[in-house]
Amino acid sequence: MASLASSLSCTVSRLNLFAELSLNYHSIRIYRTLSSNLRPMKSLYHHRSFNSPFSSYTCKSTISNCSKTLGSNTFFYDNLVVLGIETSCDDTAAAVVRSNGEILSQVVSSQVDLLAKYGGVAPKMAEEAHSQVIDQVVQDALDKANLTESDLSAVAVTIGPGLSLCLRVGVQKARKIAAIHQLPIVGVHHMEAHALVARLCKRDLQFPFMALLISGGHNLIVLARDLGDYLQLGTTIDDAIGEAYDKSAKWLGLDLRKSGGAAIEELALRGDAQSVKFSVPMKQHKDCNFSYAGLKTQLRLAIESKNIDGGVPFSSASVEEQGIRADIAASFQRVAVLHLEEKCERAIQWALEIEPSIKHLVVAGGVASNQYVRSRLQEVVGRNSLQLVCPPPSLCTDNGVMIAWTGIENFRMGRFDPPPPAIEPEDSQLDLRPRWPLGEEYGRGRSVARSMRTARIHPSLTSLTQHQRQ
Repeated sequence: MASLASSLSCTVSRLNLFAELSLNYHSIRIYRTLSSNLRPMKSLYHHRSFNSPFSSYTCKSTISNCSKTLGSNTFFYDNLVVLGIETSCDDTAAAVVRSNGEILSQVVSSQVDLLAKYGGVAPKMAEEAHSQVIDQVVQDALDKANLTESDLSAVAVTIGPGLSLCLRVGVQKARKIAAIHQLPIVGVHHMEAHALVARLCKRDLQFPFMALLISGGHNLIVLARDLGDYLQLGTTIDDAIGEAYDKSAKWLGLDLRKSGGAAIEELALRGDAQSVKFSVPMKQHKDCNFSYAGLKTQLRLAIESKNIDGGVPFSSASVEEQGIRADIAASFQRVAVLHLEEKCERAIQWALEIEPSIKHLVVAGGVASNQYVRSRLQEVVGRNSLQLVCPPPSLCTDNGVMIAWTGIENFRMGRFDPPPPAIEPEDSQLDLRPRWPLGEEYGRGRSVARSMRTARIHPSLTSLTQHQRQ
């Protein structure tokens, strides 16, 4: 409980836990909007400062009355313009999105050269790369949207989970913009953003739905019951599928300037998926959790048994060895995805028992760009009379659009913070949540195999949302 209380008082709160202040600010903005209906639309974004005649206005109505006013004000909602900033790992991304779903701009600066050089993400190098390009990436996003900061309604930024050094760069940039231009700020959960971007792509996607979130750092399957309310059906007990793809690509001597998933998928098309007999992980565990550490070990041993030197680029290997590498890649991919299929099948059954009205499975995250993964999961949902929803590849990998859209969804619910102070102490503590669970764990989904470190884990997004509602 102490850790929960501490988390609720952080500098940049993911949820608006200062209801009176934020409600007051929200009400001021609504008042201005409703009183300027005859002005050009752009005027919606020009009244930011608390130092106005309205700053002494006190919201005397209840939250429900304010929500009722907001609910009828579709003009206000449809004309929010939010800047999203994402720096949780190895991509520096920014985007500007309008609340009617229009993507005004999207900019991503990739660190593929660093990935190739270090064979993976090096946190300190990634932080420096973010710092070097963050200003330009944000400016490019604004320029492509043909807007300035004063045209924005709010700034949304990833505060977790991710690498703390990398998260800090994005949060500092977002707070600087929000402070200078007196903009509210929304702290975003990275995995919630991956799930919710599907609601931007498919506007009729309603809660509840299922979401499988697969990337280099995450394997997570959840029941999304509402905004900020997620039930975790399964997660990884060690390595995520994306990390396994990346390591496999490195050991097979593939070009790491592509993602590991893309490189393996391309090579697998040339191989025999039945040639190497890998064991499907966790067959004996009747839960929905994932494990790829053992499969990685199987792959490494198979490579060693064939005397393959991953230090020799694939393009430099003999034709015969290229064929062997392709067979290994195809066999690995078949079993890696079969593991996804089996766990998803069970999770769907659990979810339908909890929420029989579920109609959709959202698959998002970087690995969701893999066409083989999509095709296999399409068969799974088809057998269970569900629909598969996959964002386009550009919105599966880390991007600013998903952060901006999640910011919009939460802003509409009043979950935001007021503008930061114009001058912050250098030693002020930022709210960074490197280890931040998305949902509460389903009882049947708990894994005895998982040895989860509990130090420095923030309360889940779902628990914070529930606390706010009380």
